[in-house]
This record gives sequence, C-alpha cells and structure tokens, in this order.
Amino acid sequence: MKIIHINNNESLPKYKQIILGVENALREKMLSRGDKLPSINKIALEFGLSRDTVLTAYDDLKKRGLIYARPGKGYFIKSEEYTVEQRIFLLFDEFNSFKEELYSSFKKAMGNSARIDIFFHYFNPEVFKKLVNENNGAYSKYVIMPTNLKGAATIIKTLPKNDVYILDQTNDELAGYPSIHQNFVADMYNALCRGKQRLEKYNKLILIFPLFKQPQGMHDGFTRFCKEHHFKYEIINDFENNSIKAGEVYVIPNDRHLVNVIEQARAQQLTIGSEIGIISYNDIPLKKVAGNGITTISTDFPAMGKTLAEMILLQRREQIQNPSSLIERGSL
Repeated sequence: MKIIHINNNESLPKYKQIILGVENALREKMLSRGDKLPSINKIALEFGLSRDTVLTAYDDLKKRGLIYARPGKGYFIKSEEYTVEQRIFLLFDEFNSFKEELYSSFKKAMGNSARIDIFFHYFNPEVFKKLVNENNGAYSKYVIMPTNLKGAATIIKTLPKNDVYILDQTNDELAGYPSIHQNFVADMYNALCRGKQRLEKYNKLILIFPLFKQPQGMHDGFTRFCKEHHFKYEIINDFENNSIKAGEVYVIPNDRHLVNVIEQARAQQLTIGSEIGIISYNDIPLKKVAGNGITTISTDFPAMGKTLAEMILLQRREQIQNPSSLIERGSL
C-alpha cells in the first residue's frame, strides 16, 4: 500500500506533497491509529529527496498531533483527526473565574481552526519545566503564561521561537516574543490616580502583596502612586486575622485575602466604603453584588483572549498591552 506520491512537475512543495499523502490516506481509511509510516530514509531514497524535506513534513504532522515518533522504531499514526489545522499548547498559571473568561473568549475566536489543550503550572517551576519539556515539538503553537517564575524564560527558549506567544505577563528576557499582556505598573498607577479623589478621605493605603505569586509591577505602580501623591502607605505579604484600623484602604490582588479583609471588617463592625476602603484586583460578577459592590482594578480578559486568537490566526508578531480600568463601586 503506497500512501505517498511525489510529482516533480507539481508546484506544491515536496514536503507538502508528503503531508497531503498522509492526510489523504487517513481520509480514505488507508491508515488508522497505530499504523507505522514509511521511514524518513525510505521516502528520501525512493523519491530522491533530502532527509530534511521528509523531516519537515513529519515535524508538521507531529506538531498537529497526527503522528508521533518512537525512538529507534519510527513514526506512527497518533490521531485520525486530519481536518484539524493546528494544535495549540495553552499553559496557564492557575484556574479561576477570570482565566475561564480568557479561555472561553480565545476558544470562541479560534473557532474550528485549532485544537486547544490547556495545562496549569500553579506557580511551580518544576511543573512548568516538565510540561514544557514533555510537549516540546508536539504542537504547532505554544501559548505560555510565565507569571514571575524564576528561570521561565530559559525554559521557554527551548521551544521553537516562531511558534511561541506570551500571555498576561512578559519581561525583558521575553521581549523577542509576541505577547498580549498587562502593564501592571501603569495599570496600578493609573487606576489609583483615577480613584485619587475617593482615596483622599482615608489616612493610609495598604497593599497586600504575596511575593511568590503577584507581578512585581503591582508593587512598583502602587509605591510610585503613594510617593508621588504623598499618601501614607504600607505593603504586607499576607492578611490573616490582622487588626484593621478606621481610615485604611486595602488594595488586594488575591481574592482569598479579600475575603479575609471583609470578614475582619465585619468582626470589628467597620463599615466598608466609609470607615475603611477596599480595592480588589480582577473583576468577576460576584464583586458587583458583594456588599455595596467591590471596587476593582481589572484588565479586559475577554478582549485578551480575542486578541490572542487574532494574533495566531493572522500570524502577527506584536507586543500588545491589554486595556485595564478602575471600576468604582461602594467599597471605596
């Protein structure tokens, strides 16, 4: 059974003719899952091709998840879903409601043009490294949330450079990659400037900033605002049963800490929005209705997902800052 035919008079590149042969064989049920493909050397010798030409074709099929390599054994059919054009490796830091919005928007905008496999590293450098290494070469595109993981850039650089997109957070080491990201310094600073009139009725601003998880830019934007506008401020890395004083405003990136602050304010019978203030990070529907509404600094996650899809589909290589805003509610 011959599945590959090369026509030297055809304008279609030879490696694409190899790909087309495998796709046609799958469509016509000549190949099925587990079947072995002709070796690279066999095809090269039979049609007078270079090994690189055959390897390019097999690498493309491998990235799309149609075939896989077994060292020392050859290439085998992995999937019969030959209509899928791309396979996308999507590595998130963690699962939460706003990341779900991002994912849903991205998936909708991609339509039926790709299969998307989602993974999570949960801020663990070893998990991050393992997931990237295990999936290197198996996908056509890699979308990575590196957060602030130490050594993430070195690991990302092992992937095919032209196939990588950086999501949500970027840094100088990743400046050569296309990205759709937040500017945490500017977003924090500009949001506090917009809320300055409300903040002036309070005595002190407190940022709850867990070092292992949150972007450094939040810290820098907060500090810059407080210094430039002469606000008394403090930065703490946790909040659990802390005492709250009237006149304090809490800026809270982490939702667990948000719950802790609200519970403590209630325990001390302090009124949120007058005696103390709260600014949360990342808007979700629940924050619209909790108490008199929680003021948030939030990027547009659906817009981020849509922009990411457009970059991939149109093969654009840009660094784009996602829009962010201050949503003012009763907690301030």
